[in-house]
Amino acid sequence: MTLCIKHNAKIGFGSDLIMDQKEALNQEFTNRTKWFSNAEILRQATAINGEILALSGPRNPYPGKLGVIEEGALVDILLIDGNPLEDISILLEPEENLALVMKDGKIYKNTIG
Repeated sequence: MTLCIKHNAKIGFGSDLIMDQKEALNQEFTNRTKWFSNAEILRQATAINGEILALSGPRNPYPGKLGVIEEGALVDILLIDGNPLEDISILLEPEENLALVMKDGKIYKNTIG
């Protein structure tokens, strides 16, 4: 990670998870906090992952703009009950902490009262 930071490399999130997803995410979040702020980790998991996927050209399974929330972009939205900028570990308990899950414009979970 130190070399990636030194050379300003784009660092994606979760692209090589091969074990239990919850355990892998826990390790990803925990290990990254040694080098990155919570805001940087969230950017890696969203905008930077979108930029990296866009590099796959015709193999990109998501035609359209990724990693941003703007008109015409492909957007998945998570509304989190808590502030991951203060405590990123809240993302490790999605059942309890995700109040809204939207993918491709369709709401899959909505606990907003």
